Amino acid sequence: MMLTVYCVRRDRSEITFSLQVSAELELRDFVALCELESEIPAAEIQITHAEQPLGDLARTLGSYGLKDGDVVVLRQAERRPPVQPAFPGLPRIDFSSIAVPGTSSTRQLPAQQLRSPPPPAPPSLHPGASPQGLDDPALLRDMLLANPHELSLLKERNPPLAEALLSGDLERFTKVLLEQQQERARREQERIRLLTADPFDLEAQAKIEEDIRQHNIEENMTIAMEEAPESFGQVVMLYINCKVNGHPVKAFVDSGAQMTIMSQACAERCNIMRLVDRRWAGIAKGVGTQKIIGRVHLAQVQIEGDFLPCSFSILEDQPMDMLLGLDMLKRHQCSIDLKKNVLLIGTTGSETRFLPEAELPECARLAVLFPSSGGAPLVSPAPQGVAATRPLHFPDAHIQRITSAGFTDTEAVETLEQFQGNPELALLVLLARKIKVP
Repeated sequence: MMLTVYCVRRDRSEITFSLQVSAELELRDFVALCELESEIPAAEIQITHAEQPLGDLARTLGSYGLKDGDVVVLRQAERRPPVQPAFPGLPRIDFSSIAVPGTSSTRQLPAQQLRSPPPPAPPSLHPGASPQGLDDPALLRDMLLANPHELSLLKERNPPLAEALLSGDLERFTKVLLEQQQERARREQERIRLLTADPFDLEAQAKIEEDIRQHNIEENMTIAMEEAPESFGQVVMLYINCKVNGHPVKAFVDSGAQMTIMSQACAERCNIMRLVDRRWAGIAKGVGTQKIIGRVHLAQVQIEGDFLPCSFSILEDQPMDMLLGLDMLKRHQCSIDLKKNVLLIGTTGSETRFLPEAELPECARLAVLFPSSGGAPLVSPAPQGVAATRPLHFPDAHIQRITSAGFTDTEAVETLEQFQGNPELALLVLLARKIKVP
């Protein structure tokens, strides 16, 4: 029969392997096979099946009710330091056989109990206990506060515990730490219960599948944090300095937008509202809440020392002044060179640098510093004491504002993620990509 062994080592690492064995195989031989596969000493192996420990090494696997396809759990026992006698030079004498007047044989303790004191209780975080080492909340707090790198990781991966740590309240820190440890222990017990449950139970299989999927996600995120930490940072959008009709403007470069657009306020500052052809008024594809006032067929845009002709669709009530779309980029054969961090203008051969974050316009810097106008962080705090990261969450009002313009929920969420939760920028870009003119 084929048995699956789920192995949990002392360091909390996990492996799974399968063994083809006979039902008549004794447990001691099965433990020896597990020792070869797991590299755990046989003396430290503890095997359970259906939440019942298998302790009699002389019994066969079949006598324990094991059958083909079952899952057994192998745990590595914790190391316990040997008990040292108070006086190592003196011989150990068994006094239990000495009769004492006035005592009864029923009141005498067995010699084995006198010779072997009970093992020390595991450390606890309860106030009445005496924790040692890293189980001591005070020591753990001091270590984290003394290590800025670890403290920054804690803020990113476990905000609740970091907040309790920085509050300076040891009792609060101890409470949060204990709650997270208890939650981890509960999830571990639930996982073991599922692994030892009926393999044909659909609910158990679904939970095991979800647990494996989540484990793979956490492992993938851990590798990404170590190998590509830059992927977790904020990306600065591409802006350039230019002049429209002699007035300085910070323009957003978006090769995914179909047309070049400008806000009504910016057009008024640049004195080109008088050139707006209102016959080209329109709306975004779908219902649309952003009105296109009209079109400026030709205006002069200065980029560095070059003067380029450009046309604009004018939108009202937009936080972004100007967006250079694909129509202008293709017209002037522009190339986005991210290695040199410049925009190359192919028709003239000149180039202009993209603006650093400090020089971004107000609306773009607010999108980076304050991703959600509601004040809630985009990344929700992890409820457990593990390095868990939830998907980005945006206020329903932001999503509703975009979907009411005729876009789907998927388009709304994807664009909000692209623009760090700023609904104005997200809606503006979506509208620019869907603009239809007569």
